[in-house]
Amino acid sequence: MAELTKPHLPKHLLKLLKSEKDPLSALSLFHTALRNPSYTPTPAVFHHILHRISQHPKLLPQIPQILHSIHTHKCICSEDIPLIVIKAYANNHMVDPALDLFQRMSEVFGCEPGVRSYNTLLNALAESNQFTRADLFFRSFRKMGVFPNLESYNIVIKILCKRKRFRRANEMLNWMFGKRVFPDVVSYGTLISGLVKNGEMSSAVKVFDEMLERGVVPDVMCYNVLIDGFFKEGDFGKACEVWERLVKSTFVYPDVGTYNVMIAGFCKCGKYEESLKIWYRMKENEREMDLFTYSVVINLFCESGNVEGGITVFREMIAKKVSPDVAVYNSLLNGYCRAGMINDCFDLWDLMEKNDCRNVVSFNILIKGLFDNRNVDKAISLWQQLHENKSFVNSTTYGILIHGLCQNGYVDKAFSLLKDAEEKCSNLDVYAFSSMINGFCNVGRLSDAVSMLDHMVKNGYNPNTNVCNTIIKGLIQARKINDAANLLDKMATMGCSPTIVTYNTLINGLCKSHRFDEAYILVREMLEKGLTPDTITNSVLMRGLCQDKKVDMALKLWDQVVDNGFKHDVIMYNIVIHGLCSIGNVEYALELYLKMSENKCLPNLVTLNTLMEGFYKVRDCLNASMIWGRILKSGFRPDIISYNIALKGLCCCKKIPEATYYLNDAVGKEIIPTAVTWNILVRAVLHSRPMMHNVDVKYV
Repeated sequence: MAELTKPHLPKHLLKLLKSEKDPLSALSLFHTALRNPSYTPTPAVFHHILHRISQHPKLLPQIPQILHSIHTHKCICSEDIPLIVIKAYANNHMVDPALDLFQRMSEVFGCEPGVRSYNTLLNALAESNQFTRADLFFRSFRKMGVFPNLESYNIVIKILCKRKRFRRANEMLNWMFGKRVFPDVVSYGTLISGLVKNGEMSSAVKVFDEMLERGVVPDVMCYNVLIDGFFKEGDFGKACEVWERLVKSTFVYPDVGTYNVMIAGFCKCGKYEESLKIWYRMKENEREMDLFTYSVVINLFCESGNVEGGITVFREMIAKKVSPDVAVYNSLLNGYCRAGMINDCFDLWDLMEKNDCRNVVSFNILIKGLFDNRNVDKAISLWQQLHENKSFVNSTTYGILIHGLCQNGYVDKAFSLLKDAEEKCSNLDVYAFSSMINGFCNVGRLSDAVSMLDHMVKNGYNPNTNVCNTIIKGLIQARKINDAANLLDKMATMGCSPTIVTYNTLINGLCKSHRFDEAYILVREMLEKGLTPDTITNSVLMRGLCQDKKVDMALKLWDQVVDNGFKHDVIMYNIVIHGLCSIGNVEYALELYLKMSENKCLPNLVTLNTLMEGFYKVRDCLNASMIWGRILKSGFRPDIISYNIALKGLCCCKKIPEATYYLNDAVGKEIIPTAVTWNILVRAVLHSRPMMHNVDVKYV
């Protein structure tokens, strides 16, 4: 620490204070000088020491003692000095001390508060959301002889936006023009930002355009806010329009924030290629990248499966002397895990430890990655180390462990861990229970799954809809339809509402059990609850009706789908075509097939296989062979199902030579016959011995 020497000249002390880098040492030096009765501090010294202290929140408690010294020494100060303290208090949410000092400015500093002090206090009230006090305080400006300036009105606009009074804020802009207090970029930017935060993008763009019409040039922040807002709405098209306006502007240019918003925005919309194009453009324009840029781009590469690309950017980041944070390391770690590069994971893991860049998310990523890559022993070993440390365990960790163990077949071990977790982790989340329930369902332990659900409810854990859907699906697969229906009825009492997936699962089970009346009751229940049957619901119902030979009812539902505003997809076409073929109505089935292209729905191989089988069933070999030609012409590769249909149809029509040709063609194309194929052939042989005469023995 610098030392004081006699005489203690104010200029000498100020010079020593400025040379002292440590604020605590500077404060100590200041107090040493004050203890000398012959020393009289100047406003410049007070200004310097208060400025130093105000930048360190932990030192703010020292301010009252310095203010007392100012008052004791009767040091007349300009408004700049109390402003330092008021701003420091305001920035640290200490509104009442700021107000108290504001009211005592004349007493302590010997100066009256001006418009700057009023604005600072008004802004403090605004930032602390004390809107009523702020309103009253603003009304007192003129009473106290202070005339509001542009900054004052900008703060008022901020308050109005925080209170979501956007029309009033817009009116104030117009009023300001009338009073010849011309709004600036801050005035408009504040309103635009408020509208964007409230999701009112069209209004924000309107204000932006008005701003230009009135001759106020937007700064880059205005563009950035709009772009970010559109991306958050998922409207990347409008975001790109704003970007293009910025690029074409001759007054302002994209900054690192703009590029970051564009790169991150495209990533959130899943537009990885567009995101990379912006990043390459940023590099071409030699824009300096910050930690956020590198973090997003590295995560982009890793999420899209290009871990090597992520590593390249990571090395570039290090070369540019930008220090990676734990988020960057976690992105790389996740990328390695997803790519199955476990050895690289552990190399990176060691580097993260060396740089003290591990958090609970890091452990969770690695444990999950090990489970996903079937490295169960290593995952358990890492968990044991973690468990002994006790510093990096949260509810998500338990959920990942239980999910990973169940996923790899260790259901009992997972159950044991869950019981242990309940004792040691007070905030266990629903993911752990849902993973356990899913594990029970996957191994057919439905009673344990239901018991676990009851346990959750009993112990105050709120199951979500996915948990109930998992159990309902398991019960349906086990043909315990009534139990599934009972659980559906209980869901409301457990605080989770059934979704369209819940109903579709149960409707599917009812249709497979030919309980169509109950299925339709569920559809009505869905409608009463405001849920609209989707294409899956309609497909499930149509399939069930067709399987029960109630094709007329299925066709009525087919017409209702269009009436309800849905489009028929290829699955629906296939279901109805199959239903029509099953009752011999191949003409209508063919008509539907021909209409598919008109309705912009492309048929698939299943469509053509179904239609071909329908023609063979009615012994129409000519049209069946035409459908085969369609399969080839459409670019589909016939599968073993296609060949089995052709073989069975031709054999039933006594066209043995043609069947032989199809068999040889299949085997020649390395399509392996199945048990169904051989059953068809054996039946054909029993009815017609000469069939195998022309078959190449080497294929059989």
